[in-house]
Amino acid sequence: MTLQACADILAQGDRDRFRATMAAPVAARRVLFPIYAFNVEVIRAPWLASEPPIAEIRLQWWRDVLAEIGAGQPPRAHEVAQPLAGVLDAEAAQILDALVAARRWDIYAAPFEDAAHFAEYLEATSAGLLWVAARALGAPAHYESQIRSFGWAMGMAGFLAAVAELRARGRQPLLSRQDQAVKSYSKEGLERLSLCDGLAKSLPSKVAPCLLAGWQSQALLRRAYARPERVREGNLALSEARKGLMLLWQSRWVRPAA
Repeated sequence: MTLQACADILAQGDRDRFRATMAAPVAARRVLFPIYAFNVEVIRAPWLASEPPIAEIRLQWWRDVLAEIGAGQPPRAHEVAQPLAGVLDAEAAQILDALVAARRWDIYAAPFEDAAHFAEYLEATSAGLLWVAARALGAPAHYESQIRSFGWAMGMAGFLAAVAELRARGRQPLLSRQDQAVKSYSKEGLERLSLCDGLAKSLPSKVAPCLLAGWQSQALLRRAYARPERVREGNLALSEARKGLMLLWQSRWVRPAA
């Protein structure tokens, strides 16, 4: 099983994260591709089956993979599972297990129970994923709070960008009046990003590439806050030209580790 399979899965399933990973040094890509390909596989699972029990089985399969990795056992044969085992430790496997469990929300049409449930979903999915990526690159433990805040804001930006599609697929992504909720959510995301000012420069050079995946987050959150109807209309995304320029600018501080 090669990293190329993981890269191909990411390129097909999460083009923006693939572009961000390709902007990272080669050493970082070897770590990030399996983690991010795993995330694509888990995100896909609830949508590949029309029956919830089948989707539950798909997610449980990944929880079983993580249990094997956490126990130090060779994981079952899979183009992502085996490379993933090479970059995770038991603690990381446990964090990703919480991510898979949170993705059960994607299977059903019911809305989040309350604001706390939504916040926990972002914490388990996007924040948890980014912290696992950072740990795998060697992030010291004292960076966890800031990296998770950055990941949470990334998740909020991505979620708001997906609201229109979620509604089209029969989901109920927002808890209250849509425009009012968007203003509140995007503001919280921006506040969390403000806690991470200077993070990219302060992180060890081998860890900083994990932040590239959030290169659009601030711009998306600002667009949502300024004009929340963009979220309702499914018009939050940035142009390809602007995304390319922003990624180039954000990657200026990413250098191969010495």
